[in-house]
Amino acid sequence: MPAVDPGVRGGIIRGWGIGVPDKVVTNHDLAAVLDTTDEWIVERTGINERRVGGTTAGLAVDAGRAAIEVAGVDPATIDLLILATTTPDRHVPASASRVQDQLGLRCGAFDLNAACSGFVYGLAVAHGMIGAGAQRVLLIGAETLSRIVDWDDRNTAVLFGDGAGAVVIDAVDGPGQLLAWDVDSEGSAEPLLYAEVGGFMQMNGKEVFRRAVRIMVDSAEKAFAAAGVKADDVALVVPHQANIRIIDAACARLGIPMDRAAVTLLRWGNTSAASIPIALDRAWRTGRIHEGDLVLFTSFGAGLTWGASLVRWTMSEPPA
Repeated sequence: MPAVDPGVRGGIIRGWGIGVPDKVVTNHDLAAVLDTTDEWIVERTGINERRVGGTTAGLAVDAGRAAIEVAGVDPATIDLLILATTTPDRHVPASASRVQDQLGLRCGAFDLNAACSGFVYGLAVAHGMIGAGAQRVLLIGAETLSRIVDWDDRNTAVLFGDGAGAVVIDAVDGPGQLLAWDVDSEGSAEPLLYAEVGGFMQMNGKEVFRRAVRIMVDSAEKAFAAAGVKADDVALVVPHQANIRIIDAACARLGIPMDRAAVTLLRWGNTSAASIPIALDRAWRTGRIHEGDLVLFTSFGAGLTWGASLVRWTMSEPPA
């Protein structure tokens, strides 16, 4: 996939924020009703607790409002809202329309479903729209996966949580933060991870694990090649928060130490399209991202879908 054409107008992430439910479900809560233990869940997944509740639009509004506040911009100046989600509140209309209304935006709004890869797909789409003339884009990843999880199935119930993360992306003259991107899909692998309309999540965990590591590494390496950088140049990896063993294996194959990975699994679990923007927000607020850092976003999800984006961070001061 391509490096970003330096002749195309770029974008910079100006604001970020999250929205999560109040209700916390711990491993001990699940162990009380499932054949599992806290130790087993932590060892296999890296997850200690997850948040559950709310609506996709409601969480997206909370995250979007927080990102707009950090960016310090007028909502009326946003030209486009992209909501990455695999759990819309309704079949029709797009949940993005409700989010647009509640945030007081007057712009185009649509849902994007690339499952857990939704934020990385959305980042590429947002920059494409900026290249086509948009001045400011609000990109949100939001999920209420608890609605499609069978809470009697320990293979999936322990993994997923609800939440949202958002970023405001501003157009800039000349190249922006995004250096290169890669997205891909393998529809023949759909049976490995899916949920029928009105049904629960079904997952072949062993096969998803095997493929996830390979495709995350391959996608990242394609982005490296397009940008003309090496894994050693990466200051921080912000991966999809699916499973600590997947993140560890992918980083090992890329030759990137785990201490350079932003991991939020312990507290939030797998929030699908929301997991990368939530991890980005947490990384910034804990001082892990600095001016000039090369940041890698890498993801995979149902579809199967996957993608990677390389960003050169250009903001130096955290919000007050």
